[in-house]
Amino acid sequence: MLLPARFGNFVESFEPQVGGATILNYLMCFLPFQVLLLDGRGHLLGRLAAIVAKQVLLGHKVVVVRCEGINISGNFYRNKLKYLAFLRKRMNTNPSRGPYHFRAPSRIFWRTVRGMLPHKTKRGQAALERLKVFDGIPPPYDKRKRMVVPAALKIVRLKPTRKFALLGRLAHEVGWKYQAITATLEEKRKEKAKIRYTKKKTVTKLSKLAEKNVESKISKYTAVLKQYGVLV
Repeated sequence: MLLPARFGNFVESFEPQVGGATILNYLMCFLPFQVLLLDGRGHLLGRLAAIVAKQVLLGHKVVVVRCEGINISGNFYRNKLKYLAFLRKRMNTNPSRGPYHFRAPSRIFWRTVRGMLPHKTKRGQAALERLKVFDGIPPPYDKRKRMVVPAALKIVRLKPTRKFALLGRLAHEVGWKYQAITATLEEKRKEKAKIRYTKKKTVTKLSKLAEKNVESKISKYTAVLKQYGVLV
């Protein structure tokens, strides 16, 4: 199921058993060429990656923004130890050959999705090319409506008492250098969005007021249009 990113406080009313991928497939059948824009904030890493992997394999283009806001279940210290252990894995004779250890939250999420795809085949490579991931919300995605996947949301899937870690903080502590810059840009984006929304509300209010003012003047024309079925 896809819901607007403002879904937030109302998410608890949805059943956790809802099959996110199944409903997602159903919705995307009607929008096969539309790019699916997902807001990563508040989602669990593995669950979101699994649903995204399925969608790109089915041929849909997916964009995930705000990857620094993705959550990982389990306390932060445990997750950091696991990632530090991963950083020690390398080729002894020539470390430049891999494995490659990404530090940015977007690339960590990308690598998680890659692990769920047959990425060494042509089909898997083509699927991976249909995925875009970003830290923060860069243009042109900052002016588009973002969606969430309830089946992967932390507030739905984890009990309130369970501990969780932020992917952005984990990335910062293992070498990501752009946490402060991303946060600053996010604040600027939110300010611009607030101004844009205020302007939109003002225009809507004035439009309704204008319609109300001319309602009496155009009533006779409206009656004729209703008579012929043009207006209902």
